[in-house]
Amino acid sequence: MTTTTLAVLVPLLPFLGAAAGLLLGRTAPGFVRPLAVLPSLAALALAAVVAVRQGGDAAVDSATELTPTGSVPVELALHIDGFAALVAVLAAFVATCVQIYSTGYLRDDPRYPSYAALVSLFTSAMLLVVYSGDLIVLLVGWEVMGICSYFLVGHYWETPEARAASIKAFLVTKLGDVPFLIGLFALATDAGSFRITKILSTVANGGLHHPTLIALLLLAGVAGKSAQFPLHTWLPDAMAGPTPVSALIHAATMVAAGVYFVARLLPVFEASSAAMVVLAVMAAVTMTGSGLAALAQDDIKRVLAYSTIGQLGYMTGALAVGDRGAAVFHLLSHGAFKALLFLAAGVIIHASGTNSLAAMSRMGNLRARVPDAFWTMTVALLALAAIPPFSGFFSKESVLGAAEHAATGDTAHIPGVAGWIVLVAGLLAALLTAAYATRLWLLAFHGRGVEAPDHGRQPVAMNAVLWVLAVPSLALGGLAYRVLPDWFDGRDLTPTLTTSVLGTGVALVGGIVTYGAWRHTTALAARTPLGAVAAHPEGDAGLVETEAIASHTPAYGDVASAPDPADPGRLLLGPLHRHAASGFHLDAVYTDLFVRPVMAAASLVRFLDREVVDTYVRGAGTLPRLLGAAVRRAQTGNMQTYVSALLAGTVVLTVAVLLVATGA
Repeated sequence: MTTTTLAVLVPLLPFLGAAAGLLLGRTAPGFVRPLAVLPSLAALALAAVVAVRQGGDAAVDSATELTPTGSVPVELALHIDGFAALVAVLAAFVATCVQIYSTGYLRDDPRYPSYAALVSLFTSAMLLVVYSGDLIVLLVGWEVMGICSYFLVGHYWETPEARAASIKAFLVTKLGDVPFLIGLFALATDAGSFRITKILSTVANGGLHHPTLIALLLLAGVAGKSAQFPLHTWLPDAMAGPTPVSALIHAATMVAAGVYFVARLLPVFEASSAAMVVLAVMAAVTMTGSGLAALAQDDIKRVLAYSTIGQLGYMTGALAVGDRGAAVFHLLSHGAFKALLFLAAGVIIHASGTNSLAAMSRMGNLRARVPDAFWTMTVALLALAAIPPFSGFFSKESVLGAAEHAATGDTAHIPGVAGWIVLVAGLLAALLTAAYATRLWLLAFHGRGVEAPDHGRQPVAMNAVLWVLAVPSLALGGLAYRVLPDWFDGRDLTPTLTTSVLGTGVALVGGIVTYGAWRHTTALAARTPLGAVAAHPEGDAGLVETEAIASHTPAYGDVASAPDPADPGRLLLGPLHRHAASGFHLDAVYTDLFVRPVMAAASLVRFLDREVVDTYVRGAGTLPRLLGAAVRRAQTGNMQTYVSALLAGTVVLTVAVLLVATGA
């Protein structure tokens, strides 16, 4: 088979698996699991073959016009360069791991057939985005991912949290997709085509007439899809869905699509210095804000969600300094260790038999209970904290190195201020990342919370996937930075001495300080009964919060099983903790700026409709009804009444005629 044929099959196989799974899910349940796993596994094998054949050489391009439009044509096009080949392998690899893992995690779920089919469709849509060479076809995959996320996040639709999270995810991403769509049309108008190759050629020849406007419109869609400030608020709430879905969304689909889109069309954004500075500021705010928020979260999945937002900030920061190689390198390594983090968290939750133990302050004695999750999550957290020689170190250092080059003016066409913004924010985010990674590890595996009932050893499929993902989390970075330049336009990804020392140094400081804070709070908690004010840097507020949690959580209603107050995050953040825990009240800001005005406008429209429009409608019907009632009263059916009325009318007419004649 040709490379083009193989590439077409890569997104097609999961799509066919999804269709077959939906059709046979109820009639032939025995085929559901094979139809979930085998198409994704076959797509992974074909994507690997495509990557090997592409080999970092010239891009594979193929196009067929779908239908005459009379204007800008829409084509079914492929554009597979080194970036596309490797990202497709990542997406198919993580999707396969998620499908295998889900066979154990959701083995007793009655809605597993529809879940597995939606995961396959999700995978197919992401692969379509990766391989597509036409922006309209890319948009199809982009939107299909949006609707799949809506259904998957709301999988547990019986709970109000899942319903609200799915609606929020859909609406916030659609808010960004509206300007994104306008930007695509504006870009195609300037370039005369939706084909990526023709657009890049137009940019190279200076043919874009509105580069800043187009770039900013596109960035709105990217911010929504990749959960970047200010459209990131949907991602932490999306944790209400099944944990394997979280792994898929965070590691290989959905949020990765926005970063990949900017990487693929980076010259469009580089055509506007203002857009690059905006991208740098967006990345800086995202990195630092998400790091602070992650340090204050108690739910283990929300910590990982804010972590994803911050790591995506690193990727957009690399793009802001013009290095798409570093951005996609970090996307690849992050995909491996973030999938591992979520799936390991899923093992912890699965071991408890309930989602209630997602709260880290309630975890106790888990190291011995889930040894596979403990060791693999330790590897993933070290990769997340960018500790050498784990994969995250090499990819994060490539981002910091690119920012250093831009800050010193070594990168052409990139404003130096963008480099400084990304470099400073990246180092601060490295400190915060190590801090919340250390806090998660300490609270999850060394906490003093209540021990959940032992539900036995986890399914082999779940534990096996953890160890498979641990391999790239440990070894990908050290191997990839030597090999990937062939796929990444020849960009050198070797860590630089300055940023390596700075980045590793601040990460070690963050981890050590957090450990010290944990030891301090643990000592206080050991000397003071649970819930005492002395154990809370926030004083009475901390006591009230602990008592409220203990009294309102059904599974932990007694004081002895209340949350462990030995949380280093409270001590490190101090008064900022309350604000960081709520995501700096951004949802409240959006409620005041958008939700309440829209609700007020809706109330006004409802009032006008009911009290004004309906009044006219009711009035229009009332007058004929009154006239009809008056006429009906005259129709008595009595012949004498009719003859009397006729004679009276004759007399009146006669008198009237005589009066007129006399007057004349």
